[in-house]
Amino acid sequence: MKSIQKAIVAGNLLALSAALLAQTVMTQGEVRNVDKATRKITLKHDEIKNLDMPAMTMVFVVKEAAMLEKVKPGDRVQFHAENEDGKLTVTDIQPSK
Repeated sequence: MKSIQKAIVAGNLLALSAALLAQTVMTQGEVRNVDKATRKITLKHDEIKNLDMPAMTMVFVVKEAAMLEKVKPGDRVQFHAENEDGKLTVTDIQPSK
């Protein structure tokens, strides 16, 4: 019985680790436009692996309006996006190093 419990715990930890990794994957991009009034940002981005999306230029909603205060058109950034209720949403954005 103990070996079955260990296998279940190990499986759960592996699944949790994979889920956490997927949440923190950052994508390279370049800011093309910032629209503070609508909380939207246009990014020319590399492939977004967690969304299974090829490289392209597109508009995203940002989770928090304050994110738009730290970027401007032309900035190279790293960002994380999620599909939140059918809206592609930037949940984290940082200047590229």
